[in-house]
Amino acid sequence: MKEKKIEINVEELSFEELPLDQQELVKAACDATGSSYAKYSNFNVGAAIRLGDGQIVIGANQENAAFPVSLCAERTAIFAAQVNHPELPITQIAITAKNKNGFLVNPVTPCGSCRQVMLEMEDRYQNNMTVLLYGTSKIYRLQSAKDLLPLCFVDADMR
Repeated sequence: MKEKKIEINVEELSFEELPLDQQELVKAACDATGSSYAKYSNFNVGAAIRLGDGQIVIGANQENAAFPVSLCAERTAIFAAQVNHPELPITQIAITAKNKNGFLVNPVTPCGSCRQVMLEMEDRYQNNMTVLLYGTSKIYRLQSAKDLLPLCFVDADMR
């Protein structure tokens, strides 16, 4: 048997330590929570992505009484960008969440489905995206979606 150790690098920063372009993206994700439709969970998630040309596209979770047909904020933002700007890679994504008490203290992380979609975007464009996970006490910054899904499955694995 051979054992393999997998490590990821996660930076922990305050909002003020982020460069201005990343602060702008986090603010856009926070604002996007206002477009969330979370009637059932009362858990509002916002996402903002920056495209290769600098443009920002937002998304918010959209719930439905039949929960499996709901859609996460990350995927609404990514899919909107792909429909409207399929030629542009995603360079950054910021994800925020709030509940009835306000924005979460600790950073929110994307679900497995969103992680896979983020990974696909990196693979499609051969371009890593910076991932910003927001909490009021700290922000986690990762340099790639692969850091969220280190044992990943992409197109090349099917060949």
